[in-house]
Order: sequence, then C-alpha cells, then structure tokens
Amino acid sequence: MATTTTDNRSPSPAPPPPSAQTPGPRAAALNNMFTAALTHTVHTCSYANFAACFPTSAKSAPAVLNNVWRQIVGQVEDKAKREFEEILVEKDVVGGLNELERLVGTAKARREGGGEGMLPNEPPHTLPPQSLYLAHLAPYLASTQSQLETELQAVQVENEQVAKGVERQRNEVERLVSGLEAVIADLDGANGAMGDVVEGSEMRKEAMEMDGEIGVRARGSRL
Repeated sequence: MATTTTDNRSPSPAPPPPSAQTPGPRAAALNNMFTAALTHTVHTCSYANFAACFPTSAKSAPAVLNNVWRQIVGQVEDKAKREFEEILVEKDVVGGLNELERLVGTAKARREGGGEGMLPNEPPHTLPPQSLYLAHLAPYLASTQSQLETELQAVQVENEQVAKGVERQRNEVERLVSGLEAVIADLDGANGAMGDVVEGSEMRKEAMEMDGEIGVRARGSRL
C-alpha cells in the first residue's frame, strides 16, 4: 500500500518589498533638479567673479583669496545639501513620492486594462487602512511635489538675480577705481606743475638779489 508523505517544510519567505527610501523616478527627478540648481549657483560664483570684487587681494595674495573662495563655496554647497536632506527626511518626501508613483502606476494600469480589478462599489470601510491612507494622501503628495519644484525654480531665479547683482557691483567698483586713478593722475600732474612754479620763483628771487648786489657795487665804485 503506497504511503503518502506530507511535506511539513515551511514555505519560502516572500522577498522583502523595495525600500520606501529608495528614490523612484519622481524622487530622483526632484534630486536631479536640486543638484542642477545648486551646481548652477556654485558655478555662477566662480573664482574669477569672486576675485574681481577684491582686486588688491587677488594681486597681492591670490593663493589666500583662492582658499577663502573655496571655503565659502564649499560651506554654501554643504549647507544647501544638508538642509535639503533634512527636508527630505522630515517630510518623508522620498517615501511619499514613491507611494505617489505607485498609485499613479496602478491607476494607469487599471485604466489601460479597462478598469479590471477596480471595485467601485466596494464600501470604503472594507478597504485596508493603508489603501485609504494612500488614497487620501495622493493629492497632497502631488501638490507637495509641485510646490517643491516651484520653490527650487524660484531659488534658481533668485540665485541668478544675486549673480547679476554681484556683477553690477563689480562693474561699479571698477568704475570707481578708474575714477580714483584718474584723480590721482591729475593730482600728480598738479604737483609737478606746482614744483615747476616754485622752482621758477626761486630762480627769479636769486636773479633779483644778484641785480641788487651788482647795483650796490656799481654805485660804490662811482663814489
């Protein structure tokens, strides 16, 4: 008589779901946009533009000025990245965008499949809490993404305006320096002219003294 063996082995565990903190397409696009905006800002504040604001230091101590520029740019870049990461963690932006990505993908797949798998008449209280939560959160996540993109664009525009302001200030400084150099040249010319006048006056004084001495001697000889 054949015996039937029962397989008491436990089933293999299901593979873990992808981490909610692994950036999806939308989260990656947001990070790329931030990186591009920050890179543009850093490149705008180049050493040439920075050194143009400090021409004396750029000529007398270029190595020191270059080191100062690198420290400032590095601090600005590090602070911007750190604050961006803090916002991502505090608002759970990556997880929210990933959930939004999943919801959009699910909705698109159902729409393309003719609504298969959709239960429009299913009572809301029978749905699992996660589905209700995500359905309620989807509009907020979409709005948050749009708001973050708008803020990043505004920051980029503001950075460009700051760069233009720095350029205007540099041009103004160059204009003032040029004017100051012209004034110094005029003063040097005036000092030279005054020196010639003083020298001529001294010569005339000596000539008059010599004429006076000659006249006195002439009168004395006649006597």
